[in-house]
Amino acid sequence: MSADDEDLRKRISHINERIKRGDVVVLTAEEFKRKVRDGCEDELSEVDVVTTGTCGLMSGTAAIFSIEVAERGAFERAEAAWLNGVPAFPGPCPNERLGVIDVTVFGTSRSSDRYGGGHLFHDIVSGKEVDVEVRAAGGSVFRRTATVEDFMFARLFTTRSAFRNYMGFVNTDEGIVKTIFSVSGLRGPLKEVSVCGCGEINPLENDPEMRIIRKGTKIMVNGAEGLITGEGTRSTPERRNIAVVAEMKKMNPEFMGGFITSAGPECITSIAVPVPNIGNMRHLRVLDEEVKMPIAEIQRRTQIAESNYGRVWQNTSLEIQFDSAKCLKCDVCAVERKCPVNAFRRDVGIDKKCFNCGFCVFACEGGAFTGDLGSVEVEGRNIPVTLRLSSREKARKLCILLKKMIESGEFMLSLCS
Repeated sequence: MSADDEDLRKRISHINERIKRGDVVVLTAEEFKRKVRDGCEDELSEVDVVTTGTCGLMSGTAAIFSIEVAERGAFERAEAAWLNGVPAFPGPCPNERLGVIDVTVFGTSRSSDRYGGGHLFHDIVSGKEVDVEVRAAGGSVFRRTATVEDFMFARLFTTRSAFRNYMGFVNTDEGIVKTIFSVSGLRGPLKEVSVCGCGEINPLENDPEMRIIRKGTKIMVNGAEGLITGEGTRSTPERRNIAVVAEMKKMNPEFMGGFITSAGPECITSIAVPVPNIGNMRHLRVLDEEVKMPIAEIQRRTQIAESNYGRVWQNTSLEIQFDSAKCLKCDVCAVERKCPVNAFRRDVGIDKKCFNCGFCVFACEGGAFTGDLGSVEVEGRNIPVTLRLSSREKARKLCILLKKMIESGEFMLSLCS
């Protein structure tokens, strides 16, 4: 173990002792950044832990399930399986003649254009019944319904998540491009931009060198305790991301789910990480205005401009508002029909599933929805943000949740080697 690692362990151990005593000082990333902006320098050094978080579309999400579907000897092995119609891939264990299947489900797999793996994960965690169907070797089919308690094993993992800074996307050509980065297709040329990333409160913005956020670090995944397993695919020193794993049975459905894009269902995943204030004050002080946001052309995924997350998250609306008095009572409500998280009904309004993506602001002909999503500058033009694929509001709630858990002694910091 290096001298630096030994020092980190000692300092984290000291913070854990303060957690046990009940005198630990914890701030959410939002609270910490507010003190930075207000110039409260003397108070910053007194902070022990900053809770960081992100919530957004994370395609690299999957889950492994194990469940009994028949009596022993009923079939040799499974050849194919579906959960609520979403394809599930049997294996790697064949479980020969045990009547049990192990299956992997991708967050981006789908049973239809309106239901995919992310929706399935949400329904399982919510305690809803799901339909399990298995086709065995020889063609026999076995079916059952199950709730989360029926699964012998239910574990979610990611291959890449919590990108330090993702990017915004524009269409530079005429017409509309179907993409996972848009709900109705990205209009061009340069008519709108969709953005991803939670800016200054993202965990890796507050520890970009991964000095503290590393393999083995205890974190929260969709509100449940989890672990970082290492860096994820496509991680680079400039734009790092992490791979994580967590048990599903204790997850909170509020922080996960499905999101319908013009290219099909995507998966919402949330991650919160405690960052101890031990020699990394420079990074903890980072603000949205300093966090770079590359702007890429959607067809070729190449960068054509650069902005910053201050244009998206500062002096904008974290939550979308609905004014029923402005509703035109259209025969077919565009928002009710195409809300990517099915969070709106005219007779009820916006419900708690709302992702605050902003799609409704631009889809409603009567202007019944309001929210400033910001804008970016591309080629000298001011381009409006029309879709946010990350929810700063949900990430903020996660930071608050983790803060309370640390203060109450329910969550201790990990001592990674």
